[in-house]
Amino acid sequence: MRSPFHRMAAVFPAAILALSIVSLADPARATMAVVAFRDGGYAPGTIVVKTSERRLYLVLGGGRAERFPVGVGKAGKRWTGFKRIARRMWHPDWAPPAEVKHDIPSLPNLIKGGTPSNPMGVAALVLTGGDYAIHGTNRPRSVGGFVSYGCIRMYNADITRLFQQVSVGTPVYVVP
Repeated sequence: MRSPFHRMAAVFPAAILALSIVSLADPARATMAVVAFRDGGYAPGTIVVKTSERRLYLVLGGGRAERFPVGVGKAGKRWTGFKRIARRMWHPDWAPPAEVKHDIPSLPNLIKGGTPSNPMGVAALVLTGGDYAIHGTNRPRSVGGFVSYGCIRMYNADITRLFQQVSVGTPVYVVP
């Protein structure tokens, strides 16, 4: 007769597999990983968005960074350059920019923060110049794609983590 321990040991790998599948199936979960990162002279605390990878890195120093998947600008909407975080907003309202409103005229002029239809998700880090933000999304399947008008989209759990770690003035580099 097998002991309860043997029965648990037989079930344990199946439970791990089931939890892994649930994690993969739930794109709203945080997906941050600490990875090796050639800092290229970026100071710890700097955000680096590698557009071609569709990844955002928060530089930790010592050759490491926190890596997050992101959605980036679609064809014709991608940009590169240096910005800083100008504002931090929790449950921001969203008013579609003129270009977005032109392309999708049925959009309301304002979508209140915290509502399911708000494309900013739970938080936004507005970049200097005010044209772009690093923000959450209520459309998690868009993360990982070339999908936006230039903003950087993150899973809500990931933007929540990043929001807690950065402040106004944090440098942001968007590179190809």
